[in-house]
Amino acid sequence: MDIVEIIKIILLGIIEGVTEWLPVSSTGHMYLFDEFWPIQASDAFKEMFFVVIQLGAILAVVVMFWNKLWPLGLKKNRKPGADGSERPLHAVQPLAQQEAELRRMARKGEFIPSDQDTLSAARNGDGAPAVTDASGSGNKGVYFKKDILLMWLKVIIACIPTAILGFLLDDILDTYLYNGPVIAAMLIVYGIAFILIENWNKKRTPRINSVGDIGYMTAVMFGLFQALAMIPGTSRSGATIVGALLIGVSRTTAAEFTFFLAIPTMFGASLLKLVKFFLDGNMLGGTEIAALFIGMAVAFAVSLAVIRFLMNFVRKHDFKVFGWYRIALGIVVGIVFALQFAHVIE
Repeated sequence: MDIVEIIKIILLGIIEGVTEWLPVSSTGHMYLFDEFWPIQASDAFKEMFFVVIQLGAILAVVVMFWNKLWPLGLKKNRKPGADGSERPLHAVQPLAQQEAELRRMARKGEFIPSDQDTLSAARNGDGAPAVTDASGSGNKGVYFKKDILLMWLKVIIACIPTAILGFLLDDILDTYLYNGPVIAAMLIVYGIAFILIENWNKKRTPRINSVGDIGYMTAVMFGLFQALAMIPGTSRSGATIVGALLIGVSRTTAAEFTFFLAIPTMFGASLLKLVKFFLDGNMLGGTEIAALFIGMAVAFAVSLAVIRFLMNFVRKHDFKVFGWYRIALGIVVGIVFALQFAHVIE
């Protein structure tokens, strides 16, 4: 792989890392880049590459939100006494201090607030229950963070519509909808939607202001809106955020849940593309493998910065600027396609 191709792959990784999380359609930007400066590869590889490169962006979400995504916790449950022997927490802390500590842990997600057994045990002088470690010493407790387990259940529920429709319609969508007119139209339609919805939202107060407030029916709605993003040019984050604003979810909550929803969705889409790539008789050589890893590494690094930017941005601004950008990009894509069509006719 020569230096020019490496530069193209790096630029594609940057495009993916930026546009995957901003509601501006990574597909539209990839389409434009491939029209003006295509990578030297087969159509089958490019189709797979433009999806699998998303794995780098997924890893960025996992790294940045690890404490909100990992449902297992590990904590000390006993403290040593003056003679070096281990004593339960209630033996070294006053009851009021224990309760304050448990409440602090609850706020940080290190303790399940609904579990009253621990607090009752503290009041009864039994100490906080814990699962002992392999040595049986009982000095380490392993616990599940209930709020995170419930969040993952909602994410799985939200993924179901896209998983079913993606499996059934993937080939049809690639064959009939991955083209300039469709991408341009979706860019413009959702750009207009962003502007109209944000104007409408000015006088509304969000009813859902945290991921924990998202109910199961709201998760289903997220999933249905995300399924719309199967149409090229829509933008997965754009579809879910527009839908979330419509049903009363705050911008920050919509963005955060969209990030979490991306993990199984994009992993599943990448796996599906890889399987189809190999089932069609294609193979990956050293050059193709290197291209994939370079693209994913760049997408990962760029995504770290973009996710942080977006979370800070939505706390102070609305999404109308992305709506205007989508409209402008849609017009550019439409012009490019029209010029190509006119050239073919000539």
